[in-house]
Amino acid sequence: MPFHIVSGDITKLQVDAIVNAANSSLLGGGGVDGAIHRAAGPRLLEECRGLHGCRTGEAKVTLGYDLPAKYVIHTVGPVWQGGGHGEEELLRSAYRNSLLLALEKHCESVAFPMISAGVYGYPKEQALQVAVSTIRAFLEENDMDVTLVIFDKSSFRIDRELFSDLSGFVDRMYDGGSGHPMGGAMYCAGAAPMQAEAARSMPMQGTLEEAKSGRMGMAADVPQEAPKKERRGFLHRAKKESAARMAAEMEVCEDSIAPHDLEAELRNLDESFSRALLRMIDVRGMKDSECYKKANIDRKLFSKIRSDVNYRPSKQTVLAFAVALELDLSETQAFLQKAGFALSRSSKADVIVEYFISHGNYDMYSINQVLFAYDQNLLGA
Repeated sequence: MPFHIVSGDITKLQVDAIVNAANSSLLGGGGVDGAIHRAAGPRLLEECRGLHGCRTGEAKVTLGYDLPAKYVIHTVGPVWQGGGHGEEELLRSAYRNSLLLALEKHCESVAFPMISAGVYGYPKEQALQVAVSTIRAFLEENDMDVTLVIFDKSSFRIDRELFSDLSGFVDRMYDGGSGHPMGGAMYCAGAAPMQAEAARSMPMQGTLEEAKSGRMGMAADVPQEAPKKERRGFLHRAKKESAARMAAEMEVCEDSIAPHDLEAELRNLDESFSRALLRMIDVRGMKDSECYKKANIDRKLFSKIRSDVNYRPSKQTVLAFAVALELDLSETQAFLQKAGFALSRSSKADVIVEYFISHGNYDMYSINQVLFAYDQNLLGA
């Protein structure tokens, strides 16, 4: 089942269990620990007193009481002492033991805060990588919906070298101004490359009002010294010529996208997204479970896609499977078209995914970390 990264308040999440980054006494404290105790109410503290504390790297469970979550899993992360005192393994143990307790309690969903990354001083970038890699290893063997909750988005850290390289790529490729994948140029969907280029290079001069009245690009050509009658005739001829040119130019686009025989076209529809996905899984020699886990897709959603040949996925779902199948850019574009989508330079999320695919990096966890950092929707479901 999928892994999510979200920002917000962990005490508000509707999940089976939330994890508390507790101190060894389990009697409450500051930060996330204090917030969970306040939201759960005094009965949580009463139960915690009977647990007689918890050692670093271990975990214990209580009821959630006034929280939306049924359980609270309390774990103690390590205090950062420079990295030479077993901090990484203790942090991994805290995540791993919490997940095992959630599994023992038959939880289908669990939410974690960033353990040890606050007052315990664990470097945030390293703490994130430990959290992600430990959760990832667990999900390879178990079905559970796991969410990592970042309370303070400004504290979120990803690999600096990767972020710097990707940031430059996004700045170069992202077109945030026109809102159009072709950077605002005139574009005829489905047109042949040369036709589209001709349309993009077509001179478009004059104001909007001139365009509406058919006078665009003609006013400057009227001989102002000519008699009034001749000028009217000139304008009339120019208007007809302009209209003929525009009709011819529009016909280029229409001919390229309008089927000459609609019924014939409908009889030759391309395969659906569902069929294309299942075919490519077979071509790649993958198991279904391997594919949907790699795509960060819920098993139930995959079953729905498999059973419904006409299933209409979201763009994030299509891209998630493209990453799982390790498609190159041209294959990804073709796959997106099966569901009626395309990569767009006006979408920051698409540019980010393009960066990873073009660099041969199909690590879903890394992609989603970057998408989260850029405030974009994560891939998968």
